[in-house]
Amino acid sequence: MKLALILLIALLPTPGQTSAEDLGNLSANPFLYESTANPFGAGSPFAPNGINNPFSPYGSPFSNTSATNPFATDAPRLYDQQGHYRGKLSANPFDPDSTANPFSRYGSPFSGESINNPFGPGNPYRFDSPNNPYGKGLRIEGR
Repeated sequence: MKLALILLIALLPTPGQTSAEDLGNLSANPFLYESTANPFGAGSPFAPNGINNPFSPYGSPFSNTSATNPFATDAPRLYDQQGHYRGKLSANPFDPDSTANPFSRYGSPFSGESINNPFGPGNPYRFDSPNNPYGKGLRIEGR
């Protein structure tokens, strides 16, 4: 009985054991399979967890985890190729980490950490920029 209880406790998930779901790359490259600009890859409107699918949890305008919901608080997160956090891919202009918030460090066109800055991470000539039509872009992770 004690052994069964110990096994049950060991198998229960703890709050720190969450794993992120890979949703592809935020990229303007239509030839990269992982790109959200590729309609046959991660950008497919039929991908079960795609951000371009209006019926998926990450693309629905009503889901709290959606990139398109203007009231979402748990939107997908963006990471560059080195693993640095680049904010939330969100349409919420009030979320302090949202790329749609023009006053946040991840959404301001003047911030050095914003993908909206054409002279910083949003530069179309940088390899890891989501605006580069030939680059890899930023990794998108959902909960």
